[in-house]
Amino acid sequence: LAALEDSDKKIGEDAIRELMAAVDAYIPTPVRPLDKPFLMPIEDVFSISGRGTVVTGRVERGVVKVGEELEIIGIRPTTKTTCTGVEMFRKLLDQGQAGDNIGALLRGVDREGVERGQVLAKPGTVKPHKKFVAEAYILTKDEGGRHTPFFTNYRPQFYFRTTDVTGIVSLPEGT
Repeated sequence: LAALEDSDKKIGEDAIRELMAAVDAYIPTPVRPLDKPFLMPIEDVFSISGRGTVVTGRVERGVVKVGEELEIIGIRPTTKTTCTGVEMFRKLLDQGQAGDNIGALLRGVDREGVERGQVLAKPGTVKPHKKFVAEAYILTKDEGGRHTPFFTNYRPQFYFRTTDVTGIVSLPEGT
């Protein structure tokens, strides 16, 4: 409160700076996976008149540079495109890297041709799937989970990065 009121610098601003220095010293800086192929889940899509379509998201891994070929993968058939611009916090950049929240300007992509939930990736590095096998632990009622059992053909929501899809559960025989 002293920092907000600017009443006593010793227990206000100075104390906050000391606390943040201790936090910075204690918590290690996360390592950004820059050596892996580029992947960015698409969070939002914009159309900029005269420029084209911009997709935004946080780069999960790798680096994207202006002029690089990319693929838009998932939900719809895979589309090839080229990154013609990278922007972060209203500044134009030559590249975006893992951990950055960027907007990527894409060549030859209509606003209607891309949506939240798809991913932008280096060509040939990501393959879309419509089916998977999983081993899951289902929380009990006491753990805050389901109140009733479920059976084959149960239709839960699955969440993947920035999208959710309805699936169908197929349980092994005898369960």
